[in-house]
Amino acid sequence: MLKGLGQLGDMAKMMKQAQEMQTKMTDMQEELHAMTVTGESGAGLVKATASAKGELKALDIDPSIFVASEKEVVEDLILAAIKDAQSKASDKAQSEMAKITEGLGLPADFKMPF
Repeated sequence: MLKGLGQLGDMAKMMKQAQEMQTKMTDMQEELHAMTVTGESGAGLVKATASAKGELKALDIDPSIFVASEKEVVEDLILAAIKDAQSKASDKAQSEMAKITEGLGLPADFKMPF
C-alpha cells in the first residue's frame, strides 16, 4: 500500500519531541531566572549573588574592607566576586541544559542553536 506512511509517523514523533523540547526550554529559562548562585572573593569578604542566567541580584561586602587607601583592592574584590558568580551561573545553566538534552536522548554536549 503506502510505504511512506511510516516516515510520516516518524516525522510526527519528531515534531512532538521538538514541541516537548521547546516547552522544557521555556520552563528551564524561567527556572534559571529563579535559581541563584553566589560568587565570592577575598575569602568571602565580598559575595555576589546572581540568577543562573547571570543577572546580578545582590552584593554583600564585609565592612572591614572599607579603608580609603584600599579602594582599588575593594573594587578588584567586587569585580572578582561578580565574575565568580557569573561563571557559576553559566555552569549552572549548562548543567540544567544537559538534563534536558539527555532527557530527550540528545548527546550531553549538544549545543542549542539559541
